[in-house]
Amino acid sequence: MNNSDSRINPRQLGTPRGGSYTAVPTSGDRKNRNKPTRGRKKSIFEAYMPKEDVSTGLKRGELIQGPLRINPKKYHEAFIPSPDGTRDIFIDGVVARNRALNGDIVVVKLLPKEQWKVIKPDGGDKETEATHESDVPEDMLGTGIPQETAKGDAQSPDVIIEAQFDDNDAEHGQDHLQDTLADGTKKLSLDTTEKAKAGGIAGVHSTKQDDGPKVNDPRLLPDKFLQRTAKVVYILEKKHSRAATGFIKLLADKNSELYRRCAMFSPVDHRVPRAYVSLADCPPDFVTRPEDYSNMLFICRIVDWKEDSNFATGQLAKSLGQAGEIEPETEGILMEYGVDFSDFPPEALECLPQSLPWVISPGELAKRRDLRKECIFTIDPSTAKDLDDALSCKQLPDGNFEVGVHIADVSYFVLEETALDKVASERATSVYLVQKVIPMLPRLLCEELCSLNPMRDRLTFSVMWKVTPEGKILDEWFGRTVICSCVKLSYDHAQSMIENPRKVFSPEELPPVSPQHSVAEIHQAVLNLHRIAQHLRKQRFIDGALRLDQLKLSFTLDQESGMPQGCYIYQYRDSNKLVEEFMLLANMAVAHQIYRSFPEQALLRRHPPPQTKLLKDLMDFCNQVGLDIDFTSAGTLHKSLNETFGTDKYSEARKEVLTNMFSRPMQMALYFCTGVLEDETLYRHYALNVPFYTHFTSPIRRYADVIVHRLLSASLGASSPIKMEKEAIQRQADHCNDRKMASKRVQELSADLFFAIFVRECGPLESEAMVMGVLNEAFDVLVLKFGVQKRIYCNALPLLGFHFQKVGKKPELTLMWEPEKLEQESVPQVITIFTLVEVVLTSDGVPLKYSALLKRPNLE
Repeated sequence: MNNSDSRINPRQLGTPRGGSYTAVPTSGDRKNRNKPTRGRKKSIFEAYMPKEDVSTGLKRGELIQGPLRINPKKYHEAFIPSPDGTRDIFIDGVVARNRALNGDIVVVKLLPKEQWKVIKPDGGDKETEATHESDVPEDMLGTGIPQETAKGDAQSPDVIIEAQFDDNDAEHGQDHLQDTLADGTKKLSLDTTEKAKAGGIAGVHSTKQDDGPKVNDPRLLPDKFLQRTAKVVYILEKKHSRAATGFIKLLADKNSELYRRCAMFSPVDHRVPRAYVSLADCPPDFVTRPEDYSNMLFICRIVDWKEDSNFATGQLAKSLGQAGEIEPETEGILMEYGVDFSDFPPEALECLPQSLPWVISPGELAKRRDLRKECIFTIDPSTAKDLDDALSCKQLPDGNFEVGVHIADVSYFVLEETALDKVASERATSVYLVQKVIPMLPRLLCEELCSLNPMRDRLTFSVMWKVTPEGKILDEWFGRTVICSCVKLSYDHAQSMIENPRKVFSPEELPPVSPQHSVAEIHQAVLNLHRIAQHLRKQRFIDGALRLDQLKLSFTLDQESGMPQGCYIYQYRDSNKLVEEFMLLANMAVAHQIYRSFPEQALLRRHPPPQTKLLKDLMDFCNQVGLDIDFTSAGTLHKSLNETFGTDKYSEARKEVLTNMFSRPMQMALYFCTGVLEDETLYRHYALNVPFYTHFTSPIRRYADVIVHRLLSASLGASSPIKMEKEAIQRQADHCNDRKMASKRVQELSADLFFAIFVRECGPLESEAMVMGVLNEAFDVLVLKFGVQKRIYCNALPLLGFHFQKVGKKPELTLMWEPEKLEQESVPQVITIFTLVEVVLTSDGVPLKYSALLKRPNLE
């Protein structure tokens, strides 16, 4: 097989939805090919290094390990984070990536310096980092708020504060800031269309770039102009599920022996290889009627990828249905991200109480503090079914308050090392889709026995404080309790109570209320909680916390068809903030308690500070566009963000754009076991600006919280110590982090899916948009009505030409619009950061793709 043979022409196997995946060697690849050996097919990929050599190489520092991220826009580019936090290490081409998939933990060997990548000095080279998963133009920004769900992560009180940081996690690490930031360094190509010539202006004028290195040999350049490149020599852990959705096609060469045995599977996600699948697994009439399956989605599992093949070997798992339909697409997303949505196994269900209706035994009641007569209530989205948390607030004779956070006692039902515990630990989190929830625990627990439903006795774990009206904590108590919630309020009900403090609510305006408590008593408790929460919140920001709220999209669905009928930006209001403050307070209190009691076994949640390299890029960018932002700490960042914008109509929009940019250098918050991390300073939570934090308040939908409940119980002497050793706790923490990231991504993709269908069914949609970043032939906008981010390409607009330049350091595009009537002048439009434009979103006719087009500016 000569060298040209290994460069299979991608056109031979046409792939739907653009793009294709063959191991065409890139410049980086050609230098590290294996030498051919006689008598067998030449290898395309290098054999993996023996395990012992890998261990030795890592110990000696000759090899580097890290999570692989593949650029979703350019699948031949991959990256791993540099261990020292500087610029990512670049893996150039499919061959150098050596069959590893996105998310895998890989071991790489640096290539010689002459093969390193030369980059330009102003940080504008778009190719130096992986694209942030959420920078893909088709990707939406916010996570959709679940409809018939509980508090999805998108609005769960104890997550919102971190939402940006957990949830900005794309297969991220050092995301791709360059894409949005100034890009003056890519070679500027001329727009050579006839229009440009006719209009008499060059499409693009290149700006002078005298500051770049003129030398092509990387060995002669200082390191600041170089990006290290590497090749994958080993896969330590296959984190990618190896499942993908895509389409099947007959092979192109009808005379080949393969044609009679195999079909070609082409994944929708171009970061996954195309794969040969057995015709025996394809539908029986596929060979005779392939056109019937051109729009049929299949799930394929990658089972092997040989060294001598451009293509992987796959196994078709199942046919999902038509592309572009909600259920097939949703099932595909769940399978790709390894979400277990199967029925709970019988052995797990046998762990649940078998005699129903279930009642609390007198023996159990005797062990608990009885709070059933107290005024305790839940505040949740109106559609929530899994009610994890309840609140109480009682005025004391001395003018102070007794405030309680009461959390479902899931660990009473889910005992350590049972079959149910095993399933829950594997699922690790409930997954919130737009139209449904994939629960972590069986519905009997989620929606009945653990859910704090009104007027039902329920087992809880409570944190109670004595607080002053200004929110100063005087005393704290933890313990197992039993409650009976008196009403299930929605955020809307609580908001209405806050906004109308003197209103007398009639019973018809609220859900059913327990006869033990009056509406007035509940109203007063909500108002008192609100006032205390305001003090707590104000103090948190004085103490240096940071909050980055991104726009979140919510949908209204047709009752019958389940199709999206409308969509709107979710409003985060005082009632949400009230719940959030007390959840944060409880989580911090429990973190201190379990760490004091079990310094080696505590499961906490840390949030590392932003990545230095990306933060520096962002600082440079803010200087370029004249924004005065103080990046010293989380607190100063928060202050800058809230003071920079003025008060005009569009100050909010400018804030959204910056919030979006600021969230990019942020890292994910992570669960960890204290016994495995020596340095206590690493336990800090950057965004909250606190030394210890954990998750305690959502055990129905997060497994980390179940472990925390067990630790808390043991710390109070209410149960025996947890059986897990610190290493096992750390393994579970890692798994919870992985599943959290996957569920976050699935949630985003579910919202993407519904929004794309909404554009298809209800579009074209018009909206104002604000420019977030300017490139030399395109620009990115935040569509304000829907919170989605799109890229607008100059060559898709009716322009005579366009012109890119830097004004000072600020990138600017001038668009020359074609006149509508012959006698009119061409209309120039200047596009720079924060420019307000009008856009139209239209469906592309390909399933689930839509474009943003710029509306012609008015002449006034």
